[in-house]
Amino acid sequence: MAARAAKPPEQGPTPASQRVGAILWPSFFVAGVITTVFFTIEDPERLREITFPSLQLSRELGYSLGFFLFWMATASSSLFTWILLRPSWQVKRGFRAGNAP
Repeated sequence: MAARAAKPPEQGPTPASQRVGAILWPSFFVAGVITTVFFTIEDPERLREITFPSLQLSRELGYSLGFFLFWMATASSSLFTWILLRPSWQVKRGFRAGNAP
């Protein structure tokens, strides 16, 4: 007689704070690493001269803007990954109920 594999217990819904944290924390970490590497090579004031020479942006503001842009990009990547990894039953349930997934 073959042994049956145990069915994993049914998990309840994940709290919203855990879902948000799973998206924002890794993206925050990666944005910090990317910002460090990028601004080791490039100077924010040099980038300003190339792109928007009429704006008077400080080096510190350039670092901050760069970090938040990298964080936004990596957070959107984490969000799309989370959307794609949802179980199919959640996606189907959302469509049946008339809700967007």
